[in-house]
Amino acid sequence: MKLKSLLLSLLLAVPALSFAQEIGIQTYSLRNQLPNDPEKYYKMIADWGIRAIEGGGMYGMSQEKYDQVFRENNLRIIGVGADYNQLLRDPAPIIAEAKKHGAKYATCYWIPHQEGPISLDEIKVATALFNEVGKAFEEEGITLLYHPHGYEFSPAGKGVVLDWMLDNAENFAFNMDIYWVKMGGGDPLKIMKKHKGKFPMLHLKDRQIGTPNSMDGRADVETNVVLGTGDVGLAKIIKEAQKQGTEYLVIEDESSRSVEQIPQSVAFIRSILK
Repeated sequence: MKLKSLLLSLLLAVPALSFAQEIGIQTYSLRNQLPNDPEKYYKMIADWGIRAIEGGGMYGMSQEKYDQVFRENNLRIIGVGADYNQLLRDPAPIIAEAKKHGAKYATCYWIPHQEGPISLDEIKVATALFNEVGKAFEEEGITLLYHPHGYEFSPAGKGVVLDWMLDNAENFAFNMDIYWVKMGGGDPLKIMKKHKGKFPMLHLKDRQIGTPNSMDGRADVETNVVLGTGDVGLAKIIKEAQKQGTEYLVIEDESSRSVEQIPQSVAFIRSILK
């Protein structure tokens, strides 16, 4: 136990190590902590050796205080959310939000659809929208991303509906959540190898061994476990991300144990990136 603690301490003590892939965090991981004490938990993120933030949030702080906290902890926003309905209405506010923070990415996390797997027709409509508005993002130096959520694995032709989107994505890329791809019955590693270069960002999340698949984008958050201890196959995925030049490896831990698990997950990623 002491050896494990020592190893973890050593790994977390070297945040200055330079990897082509930077470890980030999706602040949804701390959705129950940040609102109560944002200054404390933003500092905690920095203490974990993480500087890249996807999401963010002021949580009642003034703009001046928020900027101070980020400056003192050397934090920066790398990605913002891109609500599907807002993309339909007008992507300008999303672009403005990304530019405000200097973020390179904007991610759509959910396509509205009836409960259960999404249809091929719905995926085609979403793909057309992402390709259309993605041009406006590109003109501003921002990449629009789509985050698969497990409901994209219903059969379509010789594959699944996500295959169609991947094959037809022209002006957007993917923020692949490997947990949700696994939940839907997909193989994240095979998808990455087949569609090289389409994954500038990954959501790294591991799944408790024995968890059944689900194709509705819903799951028990307590099945999120420390990276490398579940059944998603993190080590090979991280190695493939290195080969492809994936820019950000973003930890998203939705469990009630996130504060305890995230530093262990950081240590695991670093052990693979070395």
